[in-house]
Amino acid sequence: MVKRSRIIAFLLVILLIGSTMGLTTNGILKDIKLGLDLQGGFEVLYKVETVKKGEKVTQETLASTAEALNKRIDVLGVNEPTIQVEGVDRVRVQLAGVTDQNEARNILSTQANLTFRDANDRIMMDGSDLAEGGAKQTFDENGAPSVSLKLKSAEKFKKVTEEIVKMAPENYLVIWLDFEEGKDSFKTEITKANPKFLSAPTVREVFNQNSVSITGTFTVEEAKELSSLLNAGALPVKLTEVYSTSVGAQFGEEALNETIFAGIIGVAVIFLFMLLYYRFPGLIAVITLSAYIYLVLLIFDWMNAVLTLPGIAALILGVGMAVDANIITAERIREELKVGKSVKSAFQAGNKNAFTSILDANLTTMLTAAVLFYYGTSSIKGFATMLLVSILLSFITAVYGSRLLLGLWVNSGFLNKRIGWFSVKKSAIKDIAENFDTIDLPTRWDRFDFVKYRKLFFMISGALLAVGLVIILIFRLNLSIDFSSGTRIDVSSDAPLTTEQVESAFDKLDLETEGIVISGDNKDRASTRLVGVLSKDEIAELKAEFHKEFGADPNVSTVSPTVGKELAKNGVIALIIASIGIILYVTIRFEFAMAIAAIVSLLHDAFFMFAFFSITRLEVDLTFIAAVLTIIGYSINDTIVTFDRMRENLHKKKRLKTFDEIVEVVNVSLRQTLTRSFNTVLTVTFTVVALVIFGNESIQNFSIALLVGLISGVYSSVFIATNLWVVLKAKELKKKGTIRTVKEKKKYSDEPQV
Repeated sequence: MVKRSRIIAFLLVILLIGSTMGLTTNGILKDIKLGLDLQGGFEVLYKVETVKKGEKVTQETLASTAEALNKRIDVLGVNEPTIQVEGVDRVRVQLAGVTDQNEARNILSTQANLTFRDANDRIMMDGSDLAEGGAKQTFDENGAPSVSLKLKSAEKFKKVTEEIVKMAPENYLVIWLDFEEGKDSFKTEITKANPKFLSAPTVREVFNQNSVSITGTFTVEEAKELSSLLNAGALPVKLTEVYSTSVGAQFGEEALNETIFAGIIGVAVIFLFMLLYYRFPGLIAVITLSAYIYLVLLIFDWMNAVLTLPGIAALILGVGMAVDANIITAERIREELKVGKSVKSAFQAGNKNAFTSILDANLTTMLTAAVLFYYGTSSIKGFATMLLVSILLSFITAVYGSRLLLGLWVNSGFLNKRIGWFSVKKSAIKDIAENFDTIDLPTRWDRFDFVKYRKLFFMISGALLAVGLVIILIFRLNLSIDFSSGTRIDVSSDAPLTTEQVESAFDKLDLETEGIVISGDNKDRASTRLVGVLSKDEIAELKAEFHKEFGADPNVSTVSPTVGKELAKNGVIALIIASIGIILYVTIRFEFAMAIAAIVSLLHDAFFMFAFFSITRLEVDLTFIAAVLTIIGYSINDTIVTFDRMRENLHKKKRLKTFDEIVEVVNVSLRQTLTRSFNTVLTVTFTVVALVIFGNESIQNFSIALLVGLISGVYSSVFIATNLWVVLKAKELKKKGTIRTVKEKKKYSDEPQV
C-alpha cells in the first residue's frame, strides 16, 4: 500500500526549499563581500619598525599601528577593509574596491607625524598634542589654502610660544610632517625645498590659545589630504612594504564572470551525469547539491567572510566532492538490491554501510584544509575557509539531507517494485536468499587481478618518479615571485597586444623584464616578471603610464626576498604536518600498515605534480601549494573508501593464513569499489576541466595542478596504496605465520561510529 502522505511531504519539502532559495538567493549574493581579486583593489603587507633606535616592536605597537591605519582607511571611504596583525612585526591591509589605489597607498604609508620644532630642531609639540578631529582645510587671509589645527591644551601652546619668543632673532616655530631621524637641520632642508617641510612662522608674541594655522604653497587637494592624514593619527612606526598585490577593476570583473561561467558548466555536467547514471537517487543528489550550494553561500554571508577567486574554485570543487557521498550511498544501495533485499532493507543497509566511509573520507580532507588555513595567507585562507565550510555542509546535506528525502519515497512504499528507479535491472539480482552476502556479488571488474601485476605498477611509478627527480634537478621548478621574490605585472587591453608594444611601455619606464607572455582569446593580455621589488612610487608611476597606454590599470604584485623564503618554508611545513596528521588518523581508525601505504601514495601524487610542473615550466605559486594539499585530502578520500571496504571484508575472516587470502581481500575490495572510485573522480574532474577551459587565467595553473593530481590520485589509490599494503602484510605473515584480522583486535558495534 502506497502511503501518499510521505510523497506529499516530500513535495512540500521541495517546495519549501525551492521557494526559500528563490526568494533569498539574490539578496545573499548581493551581501557577500567580494575579495580584491574579484572587484579590484590592493593588498599590502607591512613590516613594522620603530622610529627610535633600540626600541622593540610590541603587540601594543602593532595594535596602535593597525588602529591608525584603520582611521586612515575611513578617510578613503572604503567599505569593510581588512586589517590583520601577523606575527611579531607585520600588519596586513586589504582594500577591495578602492578606486584610486595610488592615493590609498600614499595615505596608508605616509608617516604624517606632525612636529613643532624650535630653531635648534628641538621638538616642542607633536601630533599627539592635536585634538581629535582637530585638523581642517581652511583659507588664510589672502585666500590661499591652509590647514587649521585645534590643540588639546592652550596652556601648553602658551609655554611653547614663550620659549620660542625668547630665542629671537631665531624665534621660528618650524612645522614638519614626517620628519625622519638623521636629516639635516631645518635651515638646510628649507634651501633644498624638501616637501616634508610645511611652514616656519616667526613667533613675535605669546599665544594663549589652542588653535594654530599651517600655511604654505598648498593646493586645495593637498590641504585636504594633509588635514585627513593628521586627523587619522600619527603613525608611531616606520612601515616598509614586504609584499603587495593590486588588481585592476577590469581584471576583477572578468575573473568573476569567467569563474562563475566555468562553475555553471561544471555543476551542470555533474547534475546530468547523476541523473543519467543513478536515476532517482541521482535526482535526490541534484536536489541536495543545489541546497548545498545555497547553504555554503548563506553561511559565508553569515560569517561575513570575503569571497575570493580561489574561494569560488573551492566551492565548485566542493560540489564535485559533495557528490562523492551520494555516489557511495547509491552504490551501496544498489549492491543490497542486487542480493535480493527489499527496497527498504537495501536503503537502510546501504546508508549504514556507507556512513563510515563518508565520515573518514571527510575528516581527512578537513584535516588538510585546516592545515592549509593555518599556514595559508590572504586568498589561500579564503580557499581553505570555503573548503572547510563546503566539506562540513556536504556531509550534512549528502548524508542526512539525501537520507531524509529518499527515505520519504522508500517508506511510502511507492518504490517497492520499482528497483529500476535505482538503476538496477531485475536480471542483475543474484539471489533472494536472506543470508546472501554482497561480498560474493559479481562485478564488471572480476576478470582483473590488481595484485598480480603489483611489481609492474611499482616499476612504472618508480620509473616516473626517477624521471621526475632528474627533471626537477635539471630544470628546477619555475618558482613564482611568491617563493623567489620580485615583481609580477599583468596587463590588460581593449585591443590585441604585441610583445614589442608591451616591451616599449616598459622601456619608457627603464624597467627590464624577464620575458613577456601574451595570452587571452583575443591576445589582449600580457604578463611578465621583473627582477627586484618595485617601490610604491615606481608602482604608482607604472600604473599611471600603463593606464594611459592600454586603457586599464595593470595588476602589480611584489614579494620581498624575506617573505618569499617564509612562504616557501610555510608551504613545506604545511605538507609535512598534513602528512603526519593523516598517518596518525589512518593508524587510529584503521591500522599502521594502511597508514604507511596511504602516505606513500599521497607523497607519490604530490611529487608527480611537482615533476609535471617542472617539465611543463608552469609557475609554482601559492595556489599550487593549495592544490597539492587539496589533492592530498582528496586522494586519501579515495584511498579510504577502498581501505574501508578492505576493513569490512577483513572482519569476515578470523585470520589471514596465506598470501592468497591477503590477495583475495584486496582484489575483492577493489572490484567492489572501483566503479564508485572512478565515478567520484570523474565528477570532480568535470568541475576541474571546466575551470581549466572556461575559468580565469589567474587560477589556471591551480586548476591544471588539480587535474594532474586527480589523475595521479586515482592511479595511486587503486594500484599503489593497496599493493603496498599487500607487501607489508606479506612480510608480517612471513614473520608471524598468521595475521589476526581487525575484527579480533577490536570489537565493532553494528551502529556507525563517529
